[in-house]
Amino acid sequence: MNESTLRCVVLAAGEYYGSTNGALTSLCPQDARSCAERPMVIAADAGFDHAAALGLHVDMAVGDFDSIKSALPAKQHATRLPAEKDDSDTLAALKLGWRRGAREFHIFGGLGGRIDHAIANIQLLAMLAHHGCAGYLYGDDVVVTAICDARLDLSADPDDEGRIVSVFSHCDTALDVNERGMKYTLHHATLDNRTVRGLSNELLGENASIDVHDGTLIVTFPSRLDTPTVMRYESHDSPLEDVEYAVTPALVRREPRTA
Repeated sequence: MNESTLRCVVLAAGEYYGSTNGALTSLCPQDARSCAERPMVIAADAGFDHAAALGLHVDMAVGDFDSIKSALPAKQHATRLPAEKDDSDTLAALKLGWRRGAREFHIFGGLGGRIDHAIANIQLLAMLAHHGCAGYLYGDDVVVTAICDARLDLSADPDDEGRIVSVFSHCDTALDVNERGMKYTLHHATLDNRTVRGLSNELLGENASIDVHDGTLIVTFPSRLDTPTVMRYESHDSPLEDVEYAVTPALVRREPRTA
């Protein structure tokens, strides 16, 4: 594993889609084992099964491994977590990747299936943005990302149809929001998380941008687009916390009643 790499692919245990296979193959080429600049690959629990099925090399596996079907190789670098803990397996994978230098995260298998897991993973994107990282969550022909006090630049083929982009405020109030290069433009707008004003916009030309000067936005765009570039207006480079192996004392466990 290249300890200096900035890009990390996280393989979670959820749904995988044919529409995102190209992105995964591009990020993790078959000759990745011999590529000096290949991404770090972390399998979160049963995400290791997906890695095995896809023939992907895994640098690290993390989880309680209660749902994994493939046998972990004896020399596989693995971090075992308790079944009951605050951090999800995906969050633990992000923290471990961050500790090893990753600042751009591509998460597969984090959308579809259980809606609570999907919401949790979108929350993780906002967390990454607040710590100065870029996070991309791949679904069925769509990628979800988050920006905090930053600009997101998108590029696309102008002849490609169905280039839908949606923008949502993740915070109470997002100030000075701008959208350029799209069918509907925004100039110094204010968005909030109680109303929907950025649903189903459309890319018009080759280049477009979305920015927010005070707040956090969730952005969705087609998975066939290239990875966007992010320019930050404010420095958010605080470290991620260590992996949490326990349950917060704020939660009190109650045993179920017996008959």
